[in-house]
Amino acid sequence: MPCVATNTLPAKRTGKAGSTLFLKTLMAGSGLFFVLFVLGHMYGNLKLLWGEETFNTYAHHLRTIGEPMLPHRGLLDIIEVLLVLALIAHVYSAVKLWQRAGTARTQRYAVKKTQLGFGGHANKAMRWGGLFLLLFVIFHLIQFTLPKVNFNGEDTNNPYWLVHDSFRLWWVALIYIAAMIALGMHLMHGIWSAAQTLGWTGSPAARKKAKLVAHLTAAVVVVGFLIPPLAVLFHLI
Repeated sequence: MPCVATNTLPAKRTGKAGSTLFLKTLMAGSGLFFVLFVLGHMYGNLKLLWGEETFNTYAHHLRTIGEPMLPHRGLLDIIEVLLVLALIAHVYSAVKLWQRAGTARTQRYAVKKTQLGFGGHANKAMRWGGLFLLLFVIFHLIQFTLPKVNFNGEDTNNPYWLVHDSFRLWWVALIYIAAMIALGMHLMHGIWSAAQTLGWTGSPAARKKAKLVAHLTAAVVVVGFLIPPLAVLFHLI
């Protein structure tokens, strides 16, 4: 009888499969970093409801955390550098996976994603929603960070009035509202995908928990971010 040799060692992820896994892990890790930042940013924005002194004190404190061990604005600079690196990693992995999905998507993969509750339409929404969010981030940085543009006044040195004046304009508030809705959808699908990539959805109970966390996080972020602009727009503060 001829003897056929078999390899009992587990197959290694090499080539394109290994690269795809790396890209998905890179996207998941950078995405979860953004989730933490977004939650912190939302907390800071809500301080707008307590008035000018509270909000400006918070804005000033961000620039003095760690002094004198760190220089003025030291921790904020570190966070911003990490955010830029995370953004580059997230966008790079997203583009590469987008390109790869366009040429190598299989029917089996599509069925699996649909069974788990996120089909091809969700993937398209993630891509175009992510592009919209990237454009919004650029607009947001120009408006509130560099060079700072007050579309409804002249004061750009007072953080409270810079934000307050901007949200009094309906079109600025509308852009912000649309961006937060896009962010909520992105978080809802992204947190689930990250949990799946990192191996946190290995059982029905784990999948249910991951979906719950994704939906709750998205809801909290959207509601938390929309309260300040709506309160300003409707003259509640």
